[in-house]
Amino acid sequence: MWGRTMRRQVLLFVSIFSLSSVFGQVTYSIPEEMTKGSLVGNIAQDLGLDVKRLKSGKARIYTEDNAEYIELNKDRGALLVKERIDREALCGQTTPCALHLQITLEDPIEFYTVTVEINDINDNAPSFKKDEMKFRISESAAIGAKFVLERAMDLDVGVNGLQSYSLKPTDNFHLKLQNQQDGSKKVEMVLQRQLDRETQEHLSLTLTATDGGDPQLSGTMRVEISVLDANDNSPVFTQEIYKAIITEIAPKGTILSTVSAVDADEGSYGKVSYSITNTLDDVPVMFRIDEDSGVVSLTGNLDYEKAQHYEIHVQASDDGGLTDSCKIIVEVTDTNDNHPSINIMSKTNSISENSKPGTVVTIFNVQDPDSGENGKVACNIEEHVPFLMKTTSKKFFSLVTDSDLDRERASEYNITVTCSDEGVPSLSSSVTLTLQISDVNDNAPVFERSSYEAYIVENNTPGLSIFTVKATDADWNQNARVSYILEESSVNGVPVSSYVSVSADSGIIHAVRSFDYEQIKDFHFRVKAQDGGSPPLSSNVTVKILIQDQNDNPPQVLYPVQTGGSVVAEMVPRSADVGYLVTKVVAVDVDSGQNAWLSYKLQKATDRALFEVGLQNGEIRTIRQVSDKDAVKQRLTVIVEDNGQPSRSATVIVNVAVADSFPEVLSEFTDFPHDKEYNDNLTFYLVLALAVVSFLFITCLVVIISVKIYRWRQSRILYHSNLPVIPYYPPRYSDTLGTGTLQHVYNYEVCRTTDSRKSDCKFGRAGSQNVLIMDPSSTGTMQRVQSEKSILDEPDSPLEVRKQ
Repeated sequence: MWGRTMRRQVLLFVSIFSLSSVFGQVTYSIPEEMTKGSLVGNIAQDLGLDVKRLKSGKARIYTEDNAEYIELNKDRGALLVKERIDREALCGQTTPCALHLQITLEDPIEFYTVTVEINDINDNAPSFKKDEMKFRISESAAIGAKFVLERAMDLDVGVNGLQSYSLKPTDNFHLKLQNQQDGSKKVEMVLQRQLDRETQEHLSLTLTATDGGDPQLSGTMRVEISVLDANDNSPVFTQEIYKAIITEIAPKGTILSTVSAVDADEGSYGKVSYSITNTLDDVPVMFRIDEDSGVVSLTGNLDYEKAQHYEIHVQASDDGGLTDSCKIIVEVTDTNDNHPSINIMSKTNSISENSKPGTVVTIFNVQDPDSGENGKVACNIEEHVPFLMKTTSKKFFSLVTDSDLDRERASEYNITVTCSDEGVPSLSSSVTLTLQISDVNDNAPVFERSSYEAYIVENNTPGLSIFTVKATDADWNQNARVSYILEESSVNGVPVSSYVSVSADSGIIHAVRSFDYEQIKDFHFRVKAQDGGSPPLSSNVTVKILIQDQNDNPPQVLYPVQTGGSVVAEMVPRSADVGYLVTKVVAVDVDSGQNAWLSYKLQKATDRALFEVGLQNGEIRTIRQVSDKDAVKQRLTVIVEDNGQPSRSATVIVNVAVADSFPEVLSEFTDFPHDKEYNDNLTFYLVLALAVVSFLFITCLVVIISVKIYRWRQSRILYHSNLPVIPYYPPRYSDTLGTGTLQHVYNYEVCRTTDSRKSDCKFGRAGSQNVLIMDPSSTGTMQRVQSEKSILDEPDSPLEVRKQ
């Protein structure tokens, strides 16, 4: 049987779809019972694939029922028999019998369908379920009486299946074969010669079933016949064919139908018993018949997906051995009792974010054994994901990208695929896929701020960390690794790299040199952030460095000027009153802010009770009246301090001469070294200046006294006179009450001097004002109202009345 030459047929169909994947179909034909390792076909050659592609694409085989009869040898690119294939166990009586395989490749995804047809060999002989059948036939049985014999069963199909029957000897009976709708044959034994119990009480016949294989195989069954006395009437069914419809989920015990046969005889010959005569299928397991009532009921579990209809052969027999037969056709209706089965044939675990729409991610095979609407399946995914389900072919679906992907927005997707049938109620199954989105360098680094400002105190240590710039990159891994670069520029003609440096990894900005606020107060530069992608992306930011002042400069005294060869003295007349301005110390500090705020203090003095220094302005003034007892030579040491921390200071020595004349001064300062020519010139200028000042002083004093005496006399005359006052009407003034042009209330301000030697005037305010009030009842009479402490009560005080 195995010596025959194996004939293998190959059919190849390849078609290309628009889903960026290749789909093809190959068909092979092999006989069953091939030994393990036998060659099925060179799949690589038949599909036009390179053997290396099978390895790199991780080729694998998928079968719908998970039966592994065929394996793929990637090294040879061939399909081999993995397990012994028994066509009868695999397909039963179904023809043609085939294995449906799918071969998938990855990167890119390719999908091929392989069909392996299994050809039958004559490895099964026809057989009978029973070794013998017994009949009790009356000798009065009429010529042509029929007796149904058991049919033989041959697991092979086609020419190797059951072909013919023979019955021997043929003296009294011959065979009659009747074709059935299912392709089988009904075997009947027909009486062709009258029986005679007295001649032959027992007959033994042999029924032989023969197939058409090569070599031919056969099986036999004995038929034992007991000849009885006459039984003139055989049972007769009321119907030759009964029909019943039952759902596949019907429970055991469900009644399908009731058959009925009648026998005209009386007694034991008229009693009918029923039996099921099916032998080739599982009808006796699935159904039973009550031998007395003829009620047919369900004893097994129906499955529409395995069998859609059954034919039950029922035989009615009386005690005389006469029989009749009928057939019950049972139609099984489908119920939506199977969930769709989702099988992932090929999938991609990771996909680049720059993949184009329509890229295949996963291929599914969905099976639903139900039929009709119950077996129609539709698959879908949840909304708001950039993916789409497409139907590739019958029972095959593809998950493809529907729009552009962005890893920074979603780096991973958990996609739930749900497949539902159209049954009522609908059944569904789901599977969740995890898809990683691989990164592409499509995002430039972004600084945390649009610009930076940083402060550093001057006199810093070179290498000091000033501050840190920070940029982030939304990409991942190497594409998100940021490096910092100092862009080339110059500050006052000097490269910026000589001022600062930037750490490439951390973005820390360091000072390269020590800064001096007095030389440079601020400068700016640009820092570039660049990622590690290919090609790299970058962005930049402006950084401004502001130098903060430090108290590193002491105050500098501008006046009085300290000279090494001569002594400069400020002269104070002995008539100087309290607050007399002697001189002013002028100093500056090149620092800024509070470091440049200066304060002046008297550190040492010949007579501390005579002078004071203004804290803020540096003015040296007398704090008491100068007396004759005060020494002519006064030496003051003034310290000037800034407000820095710690503060810095400078000192200056101020020489003061308390005298009314230069000779007196010179006599006290003779111990000072002087150049003779310089002293002569100085003496001349001092005498001249003193004479001019004295003349001006005396002239001013006479004028002031004359004016004040004149005004005092005028005021006294006005006070003691009863003459009406003729008012003076200033321009642009009007009577606010509508009776004149002069206001009723007229304010005056009194100004007087406290000392003729000082130019300052003191003004009387509020309570010391003179108020002139016009009496509305009189015309031209002005009353004088004077406060209690008006300075006019002082007859010796010079007055000046000034209109406010």
